[in-house]
Amino acid sequence: MKAEITGRTIVVGNNIDTDQIYPGRFLALTDPEEIGSHCLCGVDESIAAQFPKGGIVVAGTNFGCGSSREHAPIALIHMGAAAIVADSFARIFFRNAINLGLPLIICRGIREKIKAGWELKIDIEKGTVTVTETGEAYPCEKLGDQAMKILEAGGIKPLMRKSHHFSKIVLAKSDYIC
Repeated sequence: MKAEITGRTIVVGNNIDTDQIYPGRFLALTDPEEIGSHCLCGVDESIAAQFPKGGIVVAGTNFGCGSSREHAPIALIHMGAAAIVADSFARIFFRNAINLGLPLIICRGIREKIKAGWELKIDIEKGTVTVTETGEAYPCEKLGDQAMKILEAGGIKPLMRKSHHFSKIVLAKSDYIC
């Protein structure tokens, strides 16, 4: 994960639920690129096709509410989203996204100040979002130490693979497999 993320925006509303991010009718798909091609089609069928790779989704309150399935953050990642900036996130969606390596930034009131297509620069360590077009910088909530460790590793699974403790557990369990 980069400490600074720059990308063009799309702007969506409040209470965007996981079925809008990735509708249930696509749950049988397994190809990550195909999953990404249907991202946010519950909001607008054309978003994924027009989404700028490395772009940033800007949302209002409660982004990711609804079911707890991991398909929603997986779809966002494979659509090409580098980060999501919102007024607030649903708790389970927040954990799923961080665990999959997708940065989520809480920046209250941001949706009302951003226009689609603008370029944002997110400084995750400083906790700021800057709009290139206006030069305005907005303070955001900083992520906790554990969330930062997970993102820096690329997700919870890569973090666990790098963990010496995890290696010992895997080796110990493999002793019992015959």
